[in-house]
Formats: sequence, structure tokens, C-alpha cells
Amino acid sequence: MFFYLSQFKEFFFGFNIFRYITFRAGMAGITTFLFCLIFGPMFIKWLNALRVQEIAKRNDAPGLDKFQVVKEGTPTMGGIFIVISILISVLLWGDMTNCYILFTTFTCLYLGILGGIDDYVKLKGIGKHRGLSMRTKFMWQVLLGCFLGSYVYFSPFIPADITFPFTKIAVNIGWGYIIFAAVVIIGTSNAVNFTDGLDGLAIGCVLFTSLTLAVLCYITGHALFSNYLLLPYIPGTGELTVFCAAIAGASLGFLWFNCHPANVFMGDVGSLALGGTLGVIAVFIKKELLLPIMGGVFVLEALSVILQVASFKMTGKRIFKMAPFHHHLQLSGWKESKIIVRFWILAVIFALVALTTLKIR
Repeated sequence: MFFYLSQFKEFFFGFNIFRYITFRAGMAGITTFLFCLIFGPMFIKWLNALRVQEIAKRNDAPGLDKFQVVKEGTPTMGGIFIVISILISVLLWGDMTNCYILFTTFTCLYLGILGGIDDYVKLKGIGKHRGLSMRTKFMWQVLLGCFLGSYVYFSPFIPADITFPFTKIAVNIGWGYIIFAAVVIIGTSNAVNFTDGLDGLAIGCVLFTSLTLAVLCYITGHALFSNYLLLPYIPGTGELTVFCAAIAGASLGFLWFNCHPANVFMGDVGSLALGGTLGVIAVFIKKELLLPIMGGVFVLEALSVILQVASFKMTGKRIFKMAPFHHHLQLSGWKESKIIVRFWILAVIFALVALTTLKIR
């Protein structure tokens, strides 16, 4: 909305400031933070009134009950106001004619709705699953991933190559890129979902990853910077800096209430939406293989689940006391606050390593 005021700079010179991505990105972050901070308490009260509350006791993991009992009854589905705050901020500060903004907005909303349905089914105890079945969720995620992967593959503006970090190597895999892009988006969405198990853990890691992506979006959409760093220049992707900043601001605002001990949980409506959004942004700016580095905590959590399931199915034995890995640490005697802060530290380190790849090529 404010972006279009720059077209009237000849009437008022001050409107010229709305042209600059850096200004609008900063304002988008502040907007989402303030939105969460101001309306968060009212939203939490509303969730409580509707009894949209966490069901902490798990029949499939009784060992966690001693840690989770204090979380019983805490409002959940707080991801609704994360998604709403992001979309409102992007609408205010972003260029809504930009195709990357539109597709990223669609991704955030699509996965937010899918996660919301999953949370609703879980809270209502519908069916035999704890939420939607994995097959159902996966099917809808595959449809989205293939749609977005196809858009990138057939786009004349985005190279359908896979760029390898720390090198200048770019490989074209043809039609396989559609599947590859879908895997990135689906994998990131589920990895953030796996990480969302302790107060503030997932949203803190999302904060650092989104800030790193904001830097990369700005560079990729800037002809001079991308040329200097020998990165593919993709016109228009700089606008995604605004979206990343909105995610970062919403992460800080939500963390205000989600830090230990949490007053609200994001639920799948937040984790699926945030993870998939980060994934599609990485695809648009050709940083698909850099995403596992900057989001290293998400990768570790997802790998722990994959290894645990594979080991149990093949040998009947478990590698960890419980997966994801943060629950293994809980059962090993680590305090929740210590796990959270140390994972945040790892998230910062992973983000810094990702940024070093800009010059180490």
C-alpha cells in the first residue's frame, strides 16, 4: 500500500522514501512486532475463551508427560496471528504486484490453512490420528510444492539450476528441478514443525533464518551486489526482503509470549506456514542448498526423526530416547530453558556460516 505512494513523489518529496526496500523492510518488521505485541494478549484471551488449548498428554509418548503436564491447557494455534500479522504487514509495505510476493503470500496462507485444519482435527479428537494423517498432509504439501516448482522451472526469469554453496558450480537437472523444489519446500515446512516442541525453540530459530534470508534476498535482487559476489541476479526478488523482515518481526512479537514459560503455542498453523514460506523464498532466490546450512537446527531435528523411524523399522531399536532430538535431551536430564538457548546459539552460528559462503566460492 505505502509502496504506491512513491508514485506521487512529485507532489510530495517525502513519498520517495517508500521506494526503498531497506526502509519498507524495516517498517514491515516493526509493524508485525507491534501487531503481535498489541493484539497478542487479546488473541490469547480469545483462544482461552474458545478453549483452544494444548492437549499435552500423549498416549504415543508417555515418557514426556512429566515435562508436558505444566503445558496442559495453554492456548494453542497462536500461529494464526503470526500469519495474519505477516500478511497485513506485507500488504502495507510490500509491492503486491510483485510475482514473488504474491506466490510467497499464497504459500504462507495455504500452509497456514492446512496447519489450522490439522490443529482443529487434533483438538477435536476427530479420527484415530493425532491431527490429520501424515498421508493427507503430505498430499496437500506435494501439490503446493509441485505447483511452485513448476512455476520456477518454466519462469524465464529464474534459472532452474541447483547452485552449490562454497563453489561456482550450477547444475541443470531438467524436469527433476520441479521435484527438487517441492522437496525443499515440503522438507522445510515439516522440519520447522518437528522443531516446534519447546517454548520459543522453533520461533527463535525462524527469526535467525529469516534475517539471513533477508540479506540474501536483498543481494540477489540487487544487480551490483549480486554481480560482485558472483551470484545469480534475479530481478524482483529484492522485494522478498520485505517479506523476510515481516517474518522476523512477527517472530520477535510471538516470542514475547511464547518464551519459557509460554503463554501461547503456535501450533501447526504457524510452524507449517513459516517453514514452507522460508522454503519457497530460498527456492526463488536460488539458495536451496544453502537453506539447510542457515536452518541447520531444523535439519538436525528432522534428521533425528528420520533416523529414529528408519532404525526402528529396520532393526526394532531406537537411536534416541525420543525424537525429535530436543525431546531426547529432555529425557537425558537437560532443562528446557538450556536446550532452547543452546539451540538458538547453534541457529546463530549456522546463519553466520551461511553468510560466509557469499565470499568463499
